[in-house]
Amino acid sequence: MKLIKHYNKEMILLIWTLAWPTMLEQAMQTAVQYIDTAMVGSLGTQATAAVGATSTVNWLIGSTIMALGIGFLAYIAKAFGEGNKEAAKDASAQAALMTLLAGSLLTIVILSVSSKVPVWMKVDPAIQSTAALYFFILYLPMLPRTASMIFGTILRAAGDTKTPMKIGVLVNLINVVLNFLMIYPTRTVTMLGIQLLIPGFGWGVLGAAIASAIAFVVGGLLITIVVYRHPLVSFKGRSLKPDMKILKPCFKVALPNMMQRFGTSLGYVVFASMINSIGEVATAAHTIANTVESAFYIPGYGMQTAAATLAGNAYGAKDDKKMKELSAMFIPIEVFLMTCSGALLFVLAPSLMSIFSTSDEVIRLGSTVLRMVAISEPFYGYSIIVEGFMQGVGKTKLPFIFNIIGMWGFRIVGTFICITFFHTGLISAWACMIAHNLLLFGLFVWCHITGRWNPLHQR
Repeated sequence: MKLIKHYNKEMILLIWTLAWPTMLEQAMQTAVQYIDTAMVGSLGTQATAAVGATSTVNWLIGSTIMALGIGFLAYIAKAFGEGNKEAAKDASAQAALMTLLAGSLLTIVILSVSSKVPVWMKVDPAIQSTAALYFFILYLPMLPRTASMIFGTILRAAGDTKTPMKIGVLVNLINVVLNFLMIYPTRTVTMLGIQLLIPGFGWGVLGAAIASAIAFVVGGLLITIVVYRHPLVSFKGRSLKPDMKILKPCFKVALPNMMQRFGTSLGYVVFASMINSIGEVATAAHTIANTVESAFYIPGYGMQTAAATLAGNAYGAKDDKKMKELSAMFIPIEVFLMTCSGALLFVLAPSLMSIFSTSDEVIRLGSTVLRMVAISEPFYGYSIIVEGFMQGVGKTKLPFIFNIIGMWGFRIVGTFICITFFHTGLISAWACMIAHNLLLFGLFVWCHITGRWNPLHQR
């Protein structure tokens, strides 16, 4: 019994060691997103809508790249579990190759359609040109953004979650400082009775885009240098020619995950376009509520990274006992964290909405939908962890099926019916989103109880 308790304490310490840097990194990213939204929000509802109208397209692009990273995460985590460090470095070289190819291709495609994206998203014609320019600038540095996402995943697969965190913190600080300089004009502020002249370019929404683009370039360059020099996953001296022995198993994991992320993110785009069609107030409330809600997913996704890495290590070591112990420990911790997170969101919803908008109508509508979704947080947390286990061991087909059914069968169809035929607006759209989350909970509970998440499970 003492040995088990000692083992559990060691496991909890390991989980926390892997999870907290990712949580802090995501917290910093969310804090900067809050600051960005508040800064742009101070320019007016139109500015908020112009920036937020294409945010779901950002998810679509980012999630597609992250799917590639998941393929390499599963391969590298398993390689470390097997004690095969050379295979991990070879996989890192293949990840560098995919970063170059995917980043370059996406740059060409995204920039060529940037002017059309706001039209497809049914953005108000009055702000379409501003939204298109913002989107174009944001994706000029697509290659370094791709490097940040894929190389960050590789470092986490190797158990190094602190380095991506440190780079993420620096990137976010750069973004905030440049925002202050680029969004606002030169102005005089009074602090402690002292008048200070703060320089600025006064570029508004354009300034916010440029600040983010510069920060992305810095982050991509830094993380590439770190991976190149890293003792465990450096691709220095490794061949950058395609190696199908590595790429084939990575793609086998990545493609279902990519289809899942692409399908669900495309669903977010359709979902947002339907909300944009309701009107400016609904768009602003939806954008701000999404920003607020993202902070309360931090415990969930921070723990998911640790779950994927440790499950991949255990699978590589063929340790079924450890797999089951990970499951028994992660899920209660995750549900507890997300219950606390949901309770805070429910209580603080109006105060958080008021940070980003002075419109009573926007604040009231956003607070209502946030309190609705807060109740479903613990259920969604359960799904996040089980999906993380499955990503780590390379079982990505079932999560793909679950998420596509939930997104398109529940959220999109339900929202279309509610908005088109019943004219029930944003509240009904978020109700459909919650139904989607509860469906995922039920499906992942089934997957967990039956052992389908675990490739070592003995039926």
